[in-house]
Amino acid sequence: MADKRDYYEVLGVQKSASEDEIKRAYRVLAKKYHPDLHPGDAEAEARFKEANEAYDVLSDPDKRAKYDQYGHAAFDPSAGGGSGFGGFGGFGGFGDFDFGDIFSNMFGGGGSSRSRANMPIEGDDVATRVTITFEEAAFGCKKEVSFARVEECGECDGSGAAKGTKPETCQTCRGSGRVTVQQQTMLGYMQTQKACQNCRGTGKIVKSPCKNCNGKGYIKVNKKLEVSIPAGIDSMQRIVLRGQGCAGRNGGSNGDLIIEVRVREHEVFRRDGNHLYCEVPITFAQAALGAEIDVPILGGKTEKLVIPEGTQTGASFTLRGKGIADINSKRRGDLIVTTVVDTPQSLTPEQKKLLEQFATSLGEQNNKKSAGFWKKIFK
Repeated sequence: MADKRDYYEVLGVQKSASEDEIKRAYRVLAKKYHPDLHPGDAEAEARFKEANEAYDVLSDPDKRAKYDQYGHAAFDPSAGGGSGFGGFGGFGGFGDFDFGDIFSNMFGGGGSSRSRANMPIEGDDVATRVTITFEEAAFGCKKEVSFARVEECGECDGSGAAKGTKPETCQTCRGSGRVTVQQQTMLGYMQTQKACQNCRGTGKIVKSPCKNCNGKGYIKVNKKLEVSIPAGIDSMQRIVLRGQGCAGRNGGSNGDLIIEVRVREHEVFRRDGNHLYCEVPITFAQAALGAEIDVPILGGKTEKLVIPEGTQTGASFTLRGKGIADINSKRRGDLIVTTVVDTPQSLTPEQKKLLEQFATSLGEQNNKKSAGFWKKIFK
């Protein structure tokens, strides 16, 4: 059994995983590699069988205890005597005999495989994506999304049989989906349950397949749905619509529709959490003398902001509650405005002369910061 992976590794769980964690991990893998979703894919089929085998052992407390103690050797005779069950390695003719069911029957776990033969299977989740504007994310909107999901065939109501016909009960397993196999072993005659090969474990035989679904009972359908995007949603966040995914089987519930939201960038505003940031240009005169200016607010409005005299490039001012509303609490973030002094260009000779006179009038005060900077460098 050197080529067999550890069952915990197969399901991607720790050895201390709870029953619920094991079940959730198995359901994810079963959905991902289900043969119905990968027809003809040998690798997906092998992964699906591997996950089933791991779950069959780890979901049964008795089997799990034996596996934890003896590993794969507890369920396969070819592992030799190292398992503690001694001497199995020298006996041939076991084929694909399921020792897991032998031990299950011996230690009181019988019937678990039978009960899982037609267990309800939850439908697969479906993922799609929607792109919205910055404003739509901030204020909420409605969007139509397109996706494909597997639904029960309307022509045969999921039976797989053509109109006017019905699936027949498999005579090999009498509708149970399982057959009893009796085999002689070193322990005597033993019985185990296996999936019926005649009906592939379904318990039903479809002699006249439905042409709409080719006897599968399910078809892939393209759908469109209008979705409400909540105000405050951010890029890469997801919206989950319960029951809008693929149809379940054997009475299992439908999967979910998972919508990933992408938000386009804004030309003026940048978002960080629920806060908004933007840069606002001001003139040299406004920066030096101070002024009351209009700053943009998301949604096409403006707000008054007082700029004190002597404001420098990079100075920040906070407008409380002018940011994005929190998606849960609806409490709004802030708008942080950063000023950028717009240096005048293409001055006329007269303007240059005036500025030179202004600079001269400042005297030492004009060079105060510059002198302090160089003093730090050459101290």
